[in-house]
Amino acid sequence: MKLLLFGYGNPGRGDDALGPELIARISQMHLAGVECQNDMQLQVEHVTDLNECNQVLFIDADMSCTEPYDFSEIGAARDDSYTSHAMSPTALLHAYRQVYGKDAPPAFLLRIRGYEFQLGDPLSDKATVNLEAATKLIVEFCSAASQSLWRREKLKVSGLQPFT
Repeated sequence: MKLLLFGYGNPGRGDDALGPELIARISQMHLAGVECQNDMQLQVEHVTDLNECNQVLFIDADMSCTEPYDFSEIGAARDDSYTSHAMSPTALLHAYRQVYGKDAPPAFLLRIRGYEFQLGDPLSDKATVNLEAATKLIVEFCSAASQSLWRREKLKVSGLQPFT
């Protein structure tokens, strides 16, 4: 099984670096079956990174999600970012379908709560705490890259109870 972790954000804009920071931490662990990538933003060229993966997790900073993070399953959707320079993860999944003529691998989005996004700012203390919690979650997920585990976590984060 090949799991792609794709963090994106601008390391020069304070907490916007949360996605790349998490990727840097995980890549140093050299986990089997886990490929780590990052960029400042998602672009249509990234559809090739999704090819031959069994599962994808996009990781980004977000100033509006709950603390410490929000985790959700996502699907392909054409949106306003579809033709812009930077794309949303759902638009990238839609582009994958257009390029390869099939659905992209199952995809999830981890949004880590950030607070300070000014140019030149370091990671804020509160965002660093959230990054620690997100790192712990992703290490657990990477050791058991099962879609059912990830879907149970999605329910837990949303406050819903899984069917037993």
